[in-house]
Amino acid sequence: MPNTEEQIRRAIEEGKFDNLPAKGKPLHLEQNPFEDPEWRLANHVLKTSGFSLPWIEKRGEIEALLHSARASLKRSAEWREQALKEGLPASFVTTEWNKAAGLFRERATEINRLILSYNLEAPSSQLQMQQLSIERELELTSSSPSDTLPD
Repeated sequence: MPNTEEQIRRAIEEGKFDNLPAKGKPLHLEQNPFEDPEWRLANHVLKTSGFSLPWIEKRGEIEALLHSARASLKRSAEWREQALKEGLPASFVTTEWNKAAGLFRERATEINRLILSYNLEAPSSQLQMQQLSIERELELTSSSPSDTLPD
């Protein structure tokens, strides 16, 4: 008996999914199956009015700060690599890199503080964020491009 993936693959190959209604249109997943039914109307009103819950907004802010901090560190690492290739004095390049790494440490420490605060507000442990391992972030940024962190 073929497994589910095999059956789906065969159905795709045979074109059984080609003429489905709403093909190519976005899915409208209006209801959250994990949402408390007693809060469904209130959440709908907030969402359609352009509001969201404070903990959701805080998570978005944290993710934006994290993206910015990582992007800045990545630019510094790329500059360091290029500067060394161009023959700039290693002591100068190292000093500048250490400044960038120090700034990242400060930013990451603040992000970790925000993550702790966010985790206290998140309604479920499944929605909590993991704190940054600052030294691991620096290590991965300093290593080969295939090992680096996402932007």
